[in-house]
Amino acid sequence: MGSTGGGVTRVAEVVPFLAVADMRASLAFYVDGLGFAVENKWIDDGVLRWCQLCLGSASVMLQQFRTEGPDARRFSARKGEGVMLCFFCADAVAVYRTVRRRGIAASEPQVGNGMWVTEMKDPDGYRVLFESPTAVSEETRLSELPASGDRTESDDEPETLEERLADLERRGILAPADGE
Repeated sequence: MGSTGGGVTRVAEVVPFLAVADMRASLAFYVDGLGFAVENKWIDDGVLRWCQLCLGSASVMLQQFRTEGPDARRFSARKGEGVMLCFFCADAVAVYRTVRRRGIAASEPQVGNGMWVTEMKDPDGYRVLFESPTAVSEETRLSELPASGDRTESDDEPETLEERLADLERRGILAPADGE
């Protein structure tokens, strides 16, 4: 990629700047739930107002604006509507497993555009997606992948998604989730 004109060169990255209603809830989601680290922060009158969060080489900035005074800003309760943050990663299925264990509601991974995709919403309604390349057929859901041969159709209990994920790891189709 080269310059697009106007003298702008060597742009390193774009970082989404998200207005949040409750910094504590947002940090619980991004740091505790998704595994981001706080890289930079601004504390104003003892209150964390702004921070930059990083996960691998990706970052986002969060700011909780004052609600009163000359610098006050008010946002719609639906400020995240229409905004999607797509994080490309090595293994979206592993991300799905990890965030679910941390209490984050995430959609079952499904293949779209040649990528495994899992989605969640942050406390302000911003859609957060993790995507990773795959050769699996389009629109395949993780739960539709074939299970190991140790189950028969006569089994009374259906196989759970967690059992399928463990089986795929055993067979080397998926990398094990962190910490396992």
